[in-house]
Amino acid sequence: MKNILFDLDGTISNSKDGITKCVQYALRSFDIYEDNLNKLEAFIGPPLVDSFMKYYNFSETEAKEATTKYRQRYSEIGVHEAEIYPNVEKCLIKLKNENFFIGLASSKPENFCKTVLADFNIIQYFDDIAGATLDGKISSKKDVLEEVFLRNNNLKKEDSLLIGDTVYDVLGAKYAGISCIGVSYGFGNVEEMKKAGAIAVIDDILELIDLLKSL
Repeated sequence: MKNILFDLDGTISNSKDGITKCVQYALRSFDIYEDNLNKLEAFIGPPLVDSFMKYYNFSETEAKEATTKYRQRYSEIGVHEAEIYPNVEKCLIKLKNENFFIGLASSKPENFCKTVLADFNIIQYFDDIAGATLDGKISSKKDVLEEVFLRNNNLKKEDSLLIGDTVYDVLGAKYAGISCIGVSYGFGNVEEMKKAGAIAVIDDILELIDLLKSL
């Protein structure tokens, strides 16, 4: 493997506070009051419009309105309510020193991805940063991964790997034609990731370095 693509939320960034508080804020505009932030963890990973429709039975129009409301708070406050997971920077430095292509592939809007990576002072390690578009044309994990390969047409899918924390990452990678390694410390379910086809699940991001040598 020569090309390592990372998910952001739950893989690099512990973004629970920022995301769940912004979902809570958006729901309040629909007179829905959810005090249990743990219940809103399901919003971490998938496209927001899909999640509002799935978990609160919103129409597509309502879901888009809720997403706009979410982004009002997120752009000013929520984007900064996150912490980098342990050993992420060490892992990126090792990969960079071994001349891997390092990319980000997130369903979060691209401008927010760049803000988070800059906050963590790790943006310099990335060769490309791909995220969703605000107009919704690129939203799913598969869409974002395809955008990475479109921008970097020298990358071969058979030499590429996604690192993510949910079944949405594993399935998105599968649909895009690449393999996926899961991390257990994020917001997903380990058994779901394995069942969906993750080639491995690691407990610490630094385990990736040795694992890559065996692939």
